[in-house]
Amino acid sequence: MVRVGAPTERRNPHSADLDLMSTRDVLRVINDADRRVPAAVAAVLDEIAVTVDLAVTALRGGRRVHYFGAGTSGRLGVIDAAELAPTFNSPRGWFCAHLAGGPDAMWQAVEDAEDDRAGGAREAAGCVTAGDLVVGLAASGRTPYVLGALDAARQRGASTVLLCANPEVRAAAEVDVVIGVDTGPEVVTGSTRMKAGTAQKLVLNTFSTAVMVRLGRVYSNLMIDMVATNAKLRGRMISILIEATGCSEEVSRRALHEADGDLKTALVSLLSGAEVDAARAALARTAHQVRGAIALLAS
Repeated sequence: MVRVGAPTERRNPHSADLDLMSTRDVLRVINDADRRVPAAVAAVLDEIAVTVDLAVTALRGGRRVHYFGAGTSGRLGVIDAAELAPTFNSPRGWFCAHLAGGPDAMWQAVEDAEDDRAGGAREAAGCVTAGDLVVGLAASGRTPYVLGALDAARQRGASTVLLCANPEVRAAAEVDVVIGVDTGPEVVTGSTRMKAGTAQKLVLNTFSTAVMVRLGRVYSNLMIDMVATNAKLRGRMISILIEATGCSEEVSRRALHEADGDLKTALVSLLSGAEVDAARAALARTAHQVRGAIALLAS
């Protein structure tokens, strides 16, 4: 038995009579508490920025980003990693999510798995290499599976980050960066699927999106590396070309067809006036950066 002293386990005085409230008042108390989360995330943007730079360095160097987590935290890591390929066409293996208890833990709690520090260490030792970035996800900041993975990753030469809802975390000296989001006690005591989980979702969204922006997978504020796997997304490709270039739908469709469905190539071709083959070659020479390719073609 372990008694956790993290802020996430303390009682929230504003919800002490939650079970006596009307339905409307229960919702109000939860909503009032949730309003604290964006401000708490804003307070750790510097730490997130450092983590983004570490991830960009790792990925540009041919390495990977790993998420290690348990429970709600781990599931949020799986969701974030899974959404990057369809949204940004991120290469398979760039972001790897590891969940205590394995895939079954996505659907059903495997409570003892989070206490297996040796298991986390073994999993990290089996997949983490020097130069990788490993992000540990643990609301309390003390989950043994996560700390074991971070320790093993550090020994293997990876950069390490701990994302938690505990600014008082003791593991701060054992990782390169701590993102300790001060979300305070939960409305339902200890239920970290609430504010702590919301904060982790916001941080992960912010982090991974910024990484994709820095790696050139966004032009302006448009998704230009998306995978068109359905009719809606194929239509979005045309909309993106129209928005980015000011060209007509007919011209945009023709450019996308000539580029064999490659949105980036079509975009560079339209913006630079170059032929498709020249646009494709310029992208290859500039690490697939749209603005770099356009500048190269203009020089």
